[in-house]
Amino acid sequence: MANNQYRILVKGIVKRDNRYLVVEKWYDDNIAEPYKWEFIDGVAEFGESPDSAVVRIIQEQTGFTSVVDRILYTWTFMLGSECNLGLAYLCLTDMDKHSVILSEELHEAKWIEADEISDYIHNKRMLEDLENAEIY
Repeated sequence: MANNQYRILVKGIVKRDNRYLVVEKWYDDNIAEPYKWEFIDGVAEFGESPDSAVVRIIQEQTGFTSVVDRILYTWTFMLGSECNLGLAYLCLTDMDKHSVILSEELHEAKWIEADEISDYIHNKRMLEDLENAEIY
């Protein structure tokens, strides 16, 4: 019998009024641009529901409380013998930019308009998924 392993990834696309939160995440000092703009993301802990995980991760990485509005899209990929399942959530908050308390791995945060998303997010597949979800 095969030993199947799954990992659940969550992405929190945080919205306040008509703006979305993007964060600048550090990747590697050995590349020309060690920071990349992204939405909040992380891994669900064993036994944790994806809905709870995304709310927890948003809070840990930004200090924001949020609520899940809906799932925007999903994705999967294999990494070795591990199947990774990703869920991208639209999460709502009423906290403002002055309330942001960034975790160590994050460098900066910005609230942007929907039409600015492609100026910050460069993953073509994610942009297509966001467009299909009618975010921008």
